[in-house]
Amino acid sequence: MSKNIVITGANRGIGLAMCLHFKAQGDSVFALCRKTSVELTALDVNIIEDVDVASDLGIANMVSALKHIDIDVLVCNAGILRDESLATLDLNTIREQFEVNALAPLRVVASLQKQLKEEAKVALITSRMGSIADNDSGGRYGYRMSKAALNAAAMSLSHDLASKKVAVGVYHPGYVQTEMVNYGGDISASDAAKKLVGLINQLTLAQSGIFKHSNGNVLPW
Repeated sequence: MSKNIVITGANRGIGLAMCLHFKAQGDSVFALCRKTSVELTALDVNIIEDVDVASDLGIANMVSALKHIDIDVLVCNAGILRDESLATLDLNTIREQFEVNALAPLRVVASLQKQLKEEAKVALITSRMGSIADNDSGGRYGYRMSKAALNAAAMSLSHDLASKKVAVGVYHPGYVQTEMVNYGGDISASDAAKKLVGLINQLTLAQSGIFKHSNGNVLPW
């Protein structure tokens, strides 16, 4: 049976690839982005532009466009990566990453919670760089801190949405070959998306709030 899939940050990279994989399995995809791309337009999915998830207007545009949609899967994928070191600390880029990587996914879920069907799924695309136990190299303050905050929000969401039987998946996609890392990763966006979609398909309420690598391994907090 076809499901309604909502994906943020859908115009490129992992989001775009996930649109392709969900569509291929017969689902109805609602692709949210600030501006579409040639590649996204070519997929012939439901494209919703002018959705900047870090702005009030973007959230309002999202809510308006999806107000009549019952959601089976909500994928919060939009994110940004900046680089700070202790020697070159930039509080503005740290704040920017908190807005996009941590606060925006929470706002998206909160704004669409009434449209999540019973037994729907929420997938948060995070990073193992948000793992405190796994940090063995330092740096990247804004990205690490914002993803750790997202992981904390994911755990709270897993409890708060349980009464509606909504499961929350918390996923590190891998070191993916996307524009964000100048295509220097070790896994393609298509392969990462295929693995993520597989995990989302298998997600149950019993697995809600578990931090996983796209390969299925459980990651430390």
